Amino acid sequence: MATSPILQLDKVSKSYGDTFAIRNVSLNVDQGQLVCLLGPSGCGKTTLLRIIAGLETLDSGTISFGGEDLHGIAPHSRGFGLMFQDLALFPHMDVFGNVGFGLRMQGMSGDKVRARVDEMLELVDLGNYRNRKVHELSGGERQRVALARSLAPAPKLLMLDEPLGSLDRVLRESLQVQVRSILKEIGVTAIYVTHDKDEAFALADTIVFVNGGEIVQSGPPEALFRAPATEMVARSLGLRNIIEGTIVGAFDAIEIASSVGTVFTAGSLPGGISVGDGVLVIINERGISVAPVRHEWAEAEAGVKLSGIVSDRKFRGGESEIHMMVGQSELVSIIPTVDAQTGVAPGDEVSVLVPAEAVTLLPRAQA
Repeated sequence: MATSPILQLDKVSKSYGDTFAIRNVSLNVDQGQLVCLLGPSGCGKTTLLRIIAGLETLDSGTISFGGEDLHGIAPHSRGFGLMFQDLALFPHMDVFGNVGFGLRMQGMSGDKVRARVDEMLELVDLGNYRNRKVHELSGGERQRVALARSLAPAPKLLMLDEPLGSLDRVLRESLQVQVRSILKEIGVTAIYVTHDKDEAFALADTIVFVNGGEIVQSGPPEALFRAPATEMVARSLGLRNIIEGTIVGAFDAIEIASSVGTVFTAGSLPGGISVGDGVLVIINERGISVAPVRHEWAEAEAGVKLSGIVSDRKFRGGESEIHMMVGQSELVSIIPTVDAQTGVAPGDEVSVLVPAEAVTLLPRAQA
């Protein structure tokens, strides 16, 4: 039997003067789900988080948690946890004091505070740090102390606003794995705000793409990457092979005349698109192959064969990024560096294989 979402937003709006910060947002979050609000700076992600927390009042719409309308319920009475980028750790307290602060404010007895703090520090792998001062901690250790403090009161919902944003990329990527593992281990429902698509992909069960105060698209990370709803979403997800085309046939496969040449995709035409219509064509960077121009593709390597000229080649560790002019547009291919077919250099003429499964379409009107 299907269960109701634990958190429900229905047509929530918030404006400041004549400017909408949030417009008509509806969102359902299931128990134990980790939802990432993804979008550019200023798109409304943090405002939406603060509205859910009760730190901002909404102008219209409703928010309910566990079936209870949150209207009029004070932030401290909602039982939600918050973790922000600045962490707000108390410098005059040690790790134990910081993690146990909220528990003491709730009136929990000393023995129970000690037991709960020790449990949380073990959870974030800081079991031996209870007596350390804040200034003695590294950036990553401070992040984990702040996470332990947020989790200690056992919040019904945990909200995190770019908590790893101040860290360098290597440490941030390491902590992303830890944060997801910890949140999943305890089963807390969480909403995580970020403008970093890689962070959202590493953490989320569901990504909610926000722009201009509105939800543009939501779904599992894989689904968004395979089928972005708009050009803006596609580019924000890092997809670069986005070109113009026109539908010229739709029989066994959809045939598209594009700025790189004729390509095909399987399936049926997206709603609202007919033969003769202009479209945006997305070609998956990891779905196309590149080889020297005289390469003979095997029969199993099905797809359209196009010709191009390599304009640049970048090494990315285990992968190579090859930029090519194909027809009137540039295409980028990302393939394993060890692949023999990567033996091409700028200026080389190459053969480019574009299989039907690497091609998806968007209505041009949605750009």
